[in-house]
Amino acid sequence: MIEKPPLKPLSLTIFFPCYNEEANVEQVTRKAVEVGRQVADDLEVLIVNDGSKDGTKEIADRLAEEIPEVRAVHNNPNRGYGGALQRGFREATKNWIFYTDGDGQFDLGEIPRVLPLLAQYDIVSCYRLDRKDPFMRKANAFAWSTLVNMLFHIGVKDIDGAFKFYPKSFIDAIELHSTGALIDTEMLAKARNLNLSIGQVGVNHYPRTAGEQTGANLKVILRAFKELFKLYRQIKREGKKSGAEGARG
Repeated sequence: MIEKPPLKPLSLTIFFPCYNEEANVEQVTRKAVEVGRQVADDLEVLIVNDGSKDGTKEIADRLAEEIPEVRAVHNNPNRGYGGALQRGFREATKNWIFYTDGDGQFDLGEIPRVLPLLAQYDIVSCYRLDRKDPFMRKANAFAWSTLVNMLFHIGVKDIDGAFKFYPKSFIDAIELHSTGALIDTEMLAKARNLNLSIGQVGVNHYPRTAGEQTGANLKVILRAFKELFKLYRQIKREGKKSGAEGARG
């Protein structure tokens, strides 16, 4: 049984992974602090620098020294998107955890509009409105979400949309294995296994104005498919185990 934390007073960690985001990390961090101060009574903003080779680390450390709510952690070497999210979830100390990407393609100013859904649902997973990515990337994402929903019965429109709220009690109750692009699928599938409710709402998506995307890399995509069916078998085993424990209880 996952205990849902209170929304008032709101204890909130906002975090985002960054890989070579020196042109974006300061803007995203300052926006996270600005919005976080508006909605949270107890706030933490966590920058996860995933082995960046540019100036991301130095900027993150400077922001952490300058702004009381900000903390920076560094993966060395790079651990991939899933590894960066795992680090953020492990480091988070507040009762609710919100994460997004560090590339500035989401408006954190939409957080206050999304927050009320947490009164009704255990988790909120937002989908991108008018996604501002190349056609091929959007087509791949649609095919991926369709396949994942078919395999795991998650029922989420945008599996990899990086605008999500999770209770820390859920994060503490599960073990994450994915270090790549499969991380969102793993988390949502495990949430469904635990019978958690997932709310959905659309948020705006904006073009990347600086830096380079890495998620569409062929190596990343092939790795995700390789891990997908391994996760499918693991989730099935966990589902049977939790069902048997429920029957004994």
